[in-house]
Amino acid sequence: MDLGIKDKRVLVVGASQGVGRTIALAFAKEGCRVSIIARRAEELKKTVDDMGGVAQGHGFYAADLMVPGNEKKALDALLKDGGSNFDIVVHNVGGTLGVKDPLSSMEDWFKVLQFNLGIAINFNRLVVPSMKEQKWGRIVHVSSISGESLRGSLPYAVAKACLNAYVKGLGRALAQDGIVVSGLMPGAFYAPGGHWDEDSPHNAQDKEAFFKKRADFLRHHHAVGRFGLAEEIAPFALFMASAQATFAQGSLVPIDGGTM
Repeated sequence: MDLGIKDKRVLVVGASQGVGRTIALAFAKEGCRVSIIARRAEELKKTVDDMGGVAQGHGFYAADLMVPGNEKKALDALLKDGGSNFDIVVHNVGGTLGVKDPLSSMEDWFKVLQFNLGIAINFNRLVVPSMKEQKWGRIVHVSSISGESLRGSLPYAVAKACLNAYVKGLGRALAQDGIVVSGLMPGAFYAPGGHWDEDSPHNAQDKEAFFKKRADFLRHHHAVGRFGLAEEIAPFALFMASAQATFAQGSLVPIDGGTM
């Protein structure tokens, strides 16, 4: 299938490792010019090098996006060559920020909301006008199946539920502008150093307890009986960003191994 995105300019927010890095590499293989943003410059540079380097039109910007105004600084820096604005944006920023107590302060809840939703809102306000002008654009948000199941950290799950509602609403608002807004809802997946990595600093403290927790989770919550991989999520981002996704406005796609 021809995805129709060769030479498109792509921005992946949150792409230094895991799913974001895998998505960025996949777009580069499709012949896109990919820019990536995250906090760690060393990892970003390695990803750009792995995509083929700046000579192929790829680039990166390191920034803490929880700092107000850094979204615009990042875009200004990445577009300083006078090239076209971004045709495709993939939002892959998210997490609990260690806030898991349902009775956390409103300040902590707002931090989680800002991390999982607010950053995407700020970027979209900046990139949508140019997409409207060209009557073409794709915005893909990496959400979570937790936004529906509401399992795990409640502040995180609520933030993803808000993100899902935002995707549907924004998708409808931009439907007639040639812009397709969508969301992916992965289930639990393995990532080095992540929540389900037995060698992460937290899990390594008591591996026996971790193994029991992992087995219990898979037995009760994943029909497929294993965790997902970044390589199983990235193709969905490619398709939802493609020229074929013309009737997918506001779509939310579960990629969860049969979450129960």
